[in-house]
Amino acid sequence: MEIYKSIQDYDFDYEDDEEEEPDVDLENKYYNAKARKEDDPKEALVEFQSVIDTEEEKGDWGFKALKQMIKISFQQNNFDNTLKYYRELLTYIKSAVTRNYSEKSINNILDHVSSADNMAFMEQFYEITLESLAENKNERLWVKTNLKLAKLWLDRKEYGRLNKILKQLHAACQKDDGTDDQRKGTHLLEVLALEIQMYTETKNNKKLKELYQQCLSVKSAIPHPRIMGVIRECGGKMHMSEKKWDDAQTDFFESFKNYDEAGSPQRIQVLKYLVLANMLTESQINPFDSQETKPYKNDKEIEAMTNLVSAYQKKEINEFEHILKVNQKSIMGDAFIRAYIDDVLRNIRTQVLIKLIKPYTSIEITFISKQLNIPADDVEDLLVSLILDDRISGRIDQVNRRLVLDRRSTDDFKYEALDAWSSNVSKLCKTVIGKAT
Repeated sequence: MEIYKSIQDYDFDYEDDEEEEPDVDLENKYYNAKARKEDDPKEALVEFQSVIDTEEEKGDWGFKALKQMIKISFQQNNFDNTLKYYRELLTYIKSAVTRNYSEKSINNILDHVSSADNMAFMEQFYEITLESLAENKNERLWVKTNLKLAKLWLDRKEYGRLNKILKQLHAACQKDDGTDDQRKGTHLLEVLALEIQMYTETKNNKKLKELYQQCLSVKSAIPHPRIMGVIRECGGKMHMSEKKWDDAQTDFFESFKNYDEAGSPQRIQVLKYLVLANMLTESQINPFDSQETKPYKNDKEIEAMTNLVSAYQKKEINEFEHILKVNQKSIMGDAFIRAYIDDVLRNIRTQVLIKLIKPYTSIEITFISKQLNIPADDVEDLLVSLILDDRISGRIDQVNRRLVLDRRSTDDFKYEALDAWSSNVSKLCKTVIGKAT
């Protein structure tokens, strides 16, 4: 099983970051070793070790050599050596290289090893990183590393491990008295965003609602737009589960704008959710008419949803169902969208049905069944709910399998109009008399 990404996708080299006068011999040794790593990685390791041994004091070239040795060992699935070289590299971060340079390098290495499927190795890797950062009192990178690890456990649905880290991160964002430290508002929002995703995936709506409100009440933070995109997306999903379609639409729109600002690819998926919520509100406003969403109207991944909205607004039930059928992957491939498609279908069938029966006083259920392309029993269920909701005034004739609609006589409308006219004349007279006096 492949447990690493292509090594070319990662680059731990930041040679340009350092402005110091290079040691020519060490520099030559380093680049000679680097030139060999693809064709002869075993010999490259020997030469990189020579760079470390030659350097009189721990410095930049030894640090760079260790990064390369970590890469080679990881690529060879030699996890013992990967850990050995990484432990040695961490001894350099206290004084041998700059804080900024070491932080960039550690972040990149952690991203790289996170592709491994060997959980024991990965846990050990993060553990020694966090121990070293705590020892060197680098709280900022300690928090960032824990956030990275928490995201990893979230992606892998390891909720027990995730919970443990979230507790530590919460404590790091609090004062001694247990209240939130407003100076750490940005980090707090990142922690809450991970927690809110966990409760969204585990469908713990009670906790989700509490956290959602807490997130919106954090005023001291300047969060990355991606974080607000996550929070708003989870909020939208929460509102959807409560069938609060309008609130969901608002949150998905805010989420889309934030993801778009952050350049996150998740904006496309959330745009699909926005379209879904829009249809559930029975809105006739096209979600692609706004300035923010219009550029994505013809996006290949969005095209199916654009066509779906068009069919929905035209009440073309057959076209709507055809679009769903031929776009199984892009629409029905998402479990969240799939969970609400029945609600959308019910909406469009309701609208088509109400339009269909408008000219009639009595209509056969089998005829409605053919027009909606659903079984007669499903038509009856739909009619019953619409009658109970007072959206249709009528009754079902079970014997003849017909819908009989209530229709008022012409005289009813005539007397109602006369009454309204009389009331208006009376109000006019009172107004004229009032002005005259």
